Amino acid sequence: MALTWAQALAWRARRHLLDPVGDDPADRVVARLGAVPAASDDAAELAVRVRQRTSEPGEVGRALAEGRLVRTYAFRGATHLLAPADGGAYLALRRAGRMWERASWRTSYRLEPDDWPDLRAVVREALADGPLTRSELGDAVAAHDRFAHLRPWFGDGTDTLLMPLTWFGDMCFAPAGDGRTAFQRVDTDPPWVEWPDLDAAGRHAVLAYLGTYGPATPDRVHYWLGEGLGAGRARLDRWLAELREDALVEVDVEGDVALVPREHADDLADTRPTDAVRLLPAFDQWVLGPGTADPRVVPAAHRGIVSRGAAVVTVGGVVAGTWRLTGDDVRVTWFDGADGPRGALAAEIERLGTVLGRDVRPVVER
Repeated sequence: MALTWAQALAWRARRHLLDPVGDDPADRVVARLGAVPAASDDAAELAVRVRQRTSEPGEVGRALAEGRLVRTYAFRGATHLLAPADGGAYLALRRAGRMWERASWRTSYRLEPDDWPDLRAVVREALADGPLTRSELGDAVAAHDRFAHLRPWFGDGTDTLLMPLTWFGDMCFAPAGDGRTAFQRVDTDPPWVEWPDLDAAGRHAVLAYLGTYGPATPDRVHYWLGEGLGAGRARLDRWLAELREDALVEVDVEGDVALVPREHADDLADTRPTDAVRLLPAFDQWVLGPGTADPRVVPAAHRGIVSRGAAVVTVGGVVAGTWRLTGDDVRVTWFDGADGPRGALAAEIERLGTVLGRDVRPVVER
């Protein structure tokens, strides 16, 4: 099957609920994307709401409070929203690197690999009665003489030690309350699914990625699941080889050998290019999933500004400019002095205003 990248990106935009925009609730949007960066509550909510035809402020927060979403450390150690049904698969890949066994970790925290099961049990017991702040959790852990030396690592901004506890699925962030970071048990959330078999988790993650970010070359799979989660090149190559036997098909996209789930191959072949204009927040999964180094999505000359966190304008799936909100002005800067599609941009800015709940107006800058 021979395709153009314009076709491929159009199909991917549909899978991203961007063209057409979808009707799914917040938890299903996150499940489709695999993960949504959640360092900023506003950006996370905007990333979800731009993929919904109708939405209300606070929907992400309600989904977190109801256990339909989980906020935890995932890709590249950053904070992400995950869906309970498959979030555990991504965390299984994240802990596959077993960072806590490295000499630097053993020296810094004075913990041997054999200490971690008991530390995890202490943390789960401490959180059994409800969420605890970072400091309260540190006090509970330090109450055990064996782990008293870890108390300083529960201070503000020192979450490195806590990350493996989230990767194991022992805890996640509690919904925001008074502004202080808190953690809660995740295994008591009924929708949460454990993925004890690493190979099953890996194959699931590969299929999920290619079902949303495909067709994608193997190097993009390695970027998101290998570099992003630490699954390891050998494992990923094996999972890809196994899935190629019956679950994946190869397609030729302008000379690139790319992969897509077999179940989507016919739909992909029937897809036609799109010229849809979309305004996406900074660090949106549209660019993070394939990576800003993918020139099919982010022109190489403009990778720097996108990587540094510019909100982007896409045309036909390709990043064609940036935007920022200044008062009631949506200020758009097209790359290379180009003049983008004015009518489609105006319609998209009007849609953004609906999401933001305010009247906004376009201002094109050069």
